[in-house]
Amino acid sequence: MKIENAVVLVTGANRGIGQAFARELLARGARKVYAGARDPASVTLPGVQALRLDVNSAADVAAAAAQASDVTLVVNNAGIAQPGGFLAADSEEVTRRMFETNVFGLLRVTRAFAPILAAHGGGGLLNVLSVVAWINGGELAAYSASKSAAWSMTNALRHELAAQKTQVLGLHMAYVDTDLTRGFDVPKSSPEAIVARALDGLEAGADEVLADELTLQVKQGLTAARPVYLPQAS
Repeated sequence: MKIENAVVLVTGANRGIGQAFARELLARGARKVYAGARDPASVTLPGVQALRLDVNSAADVAAAAAQASDVTLVVNNAGIAQPGGFLAADSEEVTRRMFETNVFGLLRVTRAFAPILAAHGGGGLLNVLSVVAWINGGELAAYSASKSAAWSMTNALRHELAAQKTQVLGLHMAYVDTDLTRGFDVPKSSPEAIVARALDGLEAGADEVLADELTLQVKQGLTAARPVYLPQAS
C-alpha cells in the first residue's frame, strides 16, 4: 500500500521505534498519524494526533477504534521486554506480562481495527516482530516466546485478512538503539533505518521485512544442518 494520504495508527508511538514510525510516516505524506500511548501527554512529536491507548485495556482499544474510524494502516508497535530465563523464580509472572502486551495487545488492536480497514478498502497491518521469534537463547526467554507467538499470529492474520484485501507485513529486526535495549552491549541499528526499510517494504507490497544483516543470517540459518536456534559448537 502507499503511505501518501494514508491515515495511520501507531501503537506505542511516544518513543523509540514507534516515534520513528510516526515521524517517517508524516515525512512520506501520510494525511494523519494517530500516535497511541498509555499517556497521551508523553507524545511530543509535532504533527501527530495523540491518542490514549493502553493495548492491555479493552476499553481503551474500543475507544480508540471509535475515535480513529478513518484509519487505513495500523502499525502494531507497542511491546515490552524483560531479561531473564524460564527457570527464574518470577518466570511465570514475567511470561504472562509479556504475552498480555506483546500477543494479546496485538490481537485486541487488530480485531478492533480490522473492520475499519475493510471499510476503507483493506489497507495495511504492520506488526513489529523480532529476530528472537526464531531464536531464543534464554536471555530474553519470555519476550522471545511472545514474539514467536506474535509471528505465528501475523502469519494467520495474513490468511484471515486476505479476503478483505488487507496487506499484512511482519517486521523482523535484531537489536535497535532504543530504551528497550539499553544495557545490551551489542551492535544496534537506528530506529530510523529499521523504519525506512519497513515502510519501503510495505509500499513494495512485501509480506515480510528482514531489516538488518543479523536477521537475514538468522533466517537463513533456520534450515542449516544444525539450525541456528540450537546450541552451536564453541
